[in-house]
Amino acid sequence: MPHEAFQLGGVSVAPGTSASVALPVSALPDHTPVSLRVEVIHGKRPGPTMFVSAAVHGDEVIGVEIARRLLRTPQLDKLRGTLLVVPIVNAFGFLARSRYLPDRRDLNRCFPGSASGSLGSRLAHIFLHDVVLRCDFGIDLHSAAVHRTNLPQIRVTQGDALTAHMARSFGAPVILTSSLREGSLRGEAAKQGTPVLLYEAGEGLRFDEFAVRAGVAGILRVMRDQGMLAAKGIARTPAPSLVCKGSGWLRAPSGGLLRTFRAEGDVVEEGDVLAAVSDPSGSTETELLAPAPGILIGRAVLPVVNEGDAVFHLAEINPTADEDTVEVMSAQLDADPLFDEDEII
Repeated sequence: MPHEAFQLGGVSVAPGTSASVALPVSALPDHTPVSLRVEVIHGKRPGPTMFVSAAVHGDEVIGVEIARRLLRTPQLDKLRGTLLVVPIVNAFGFLARSRYLPDRRDLNRCFPGSASGSLGSRLAHIFLHDVVLRCDFGIDLHSAAVHRTNLPQIRVTQGDALTAHMARSFGAPVILTSSLREGSLRGEAAKQGTPVLLYEAGEGLRFDEFAVRAGVAGILRVMRDQGMLAAKGIARTPAPSLVCKGSGWLRAPSGGLLRTFRAEGDVVEEGDVLAAVSDPSGSTETELLAPAPGILIGRAVLPVVNEGDAVFHLAEINPTADEDTVEVMSAQLDADPLFDEDEII
């Protein structure tokens, strides 16, 4: 059976070609049109259909950079199947440098959406039906909110063998079990039979080179594992991901000036001093201690905190895990010539 053209938004993409397709969404108050732009790469040979999406939250620019670099990787010239890349899902938030839509709704709580609902509901409906449900699987790229940063990590659902396998293929430093949330893209896609990996890394409105490289490398590994790309030029993970069964946020014991002594990726023991909070005059100081052993997968980056602010995200490590995973992966990404900035910018 011949490999057919891929149809999207009235555009026919022939095998072995690519196209940029603009799906109309709405218009700004001044009537400037807003569209959902989908980059379609349709391989010469048949294979799975996969999507990669970024900026569901408009301030999560790390995912946009990962998508940009992915689209420039030479391996895509020999793609099997079809890749749909949406660098910016929430164009409204992206333009405003905001996590949210203009009405302050969170797009990742608007799924499945509807064709006649709120702006977020309409955008969610278009993205879900025109892109996500056209695919066999996908990867949704996120970062921490503004003023926090995350260690690169993959979120999976407890008991989902397929996404667990894809997560191991991705090779992020950490795999974290995370429940599905009502109204989220990942939750709604799972209900309708499309498995989605959620990649969390870095900080809102900031680039983080390690997070970007880990994201591009992980996507390529998943595509290789699913038969979309050949293995040549795609490095295997130097160490297995740390699988974390649970996590929790450690909060500032008081308000004041925060000095952190540990960073994301650090493995800590119970009782380790992670940070100290002092009043501006320096007359009082309260230490924040690790309540249990684990790995720090996220932290606050602002030095000013209120009592109760989330400061460190601590995840439980499997006792048999290799604690050097983050360092080994970082060294490999630094050395990988595929990500030489002189070649990809």
